[in-house]
Amino acid sequence: GLETEPVGVFLLPSGPANPAFDGFASVEGHRYCQLLMRARHGESVRIAPDALACPAAAAAFGFRPLPEGLATGKGLVGFGIVADPATGRTMFDGMTRLPPGSLGGIAVCPLSAAPELPDVVVVEGPPEPLMWLALADLNVAGGRRRRGDTAVLQATCVDATVIPHAEQRLNFSLGCYGCREATDMNASETILGFAGATLAGIVAALEELNLKAVARSRAKAAFHHREKCEEQT
Repeated sequence: GLETEPVGVFLLPSGPANPAFDGFASVEGHRYCQLLMRARHGESVRIAPDALACPAAAAAFGFRPLPEGLATGKGLVGFGIVADPATGRTMFDGMTRLPPGSLGGIAVCPLSAAPELPDVVVVEGPPEPLMWLALADLNVAGGRRRRGDTAVLQATCVDATVIPHAEQRLNFSLGCYGCREATDMNASETILGFAGATLAGIVAALEELNLKAVARSRAKAAFHHREKCEEQT
């Protein structure tokens, strides 16, 4: 049910470049959400720390400190996202971030073109297909409830990438002001991410769900039966 590709995300360590990513186009002046947009439409791209345009995403990946205007919450007031700077400050204070200087760059590509197992898989699309991914992950977890962690801010960088990587779990989000303003994510789409280490288990669980549950749910037999009963009364 997805119209675009799941994206493989590689959090590149500092040091010598990995030749597996030599064929990835090097880009500058992009936000992280825009990198994902290009990858979900079939491109393989990479970016260096100093070339990432979004200051909030740069802080999330440990590339550079969060600017004071954002850290104080005043920037979010300026965007009209919050009315009180203290609210914005609390939102940023609660962000999960990677250690400063821990990465040497980021590479993204369609999952089908990944040269090796990605650190994180990010999926953008309608809620119904993403629901099956979450259910597959729940099966892998033995039925333990899944939880979404979000500040409705930094949905792609923090919610769908940093949290899944740092906590090695699936996380889902409704999106945010930034990614919806800067990319082609539309009003009927949302996002989730999960650690690449769980990919095989999730795929196996999806295949099992597809044997019966997916087709039966999408057929809406119970709904159509009710409609038929109403027509007969």
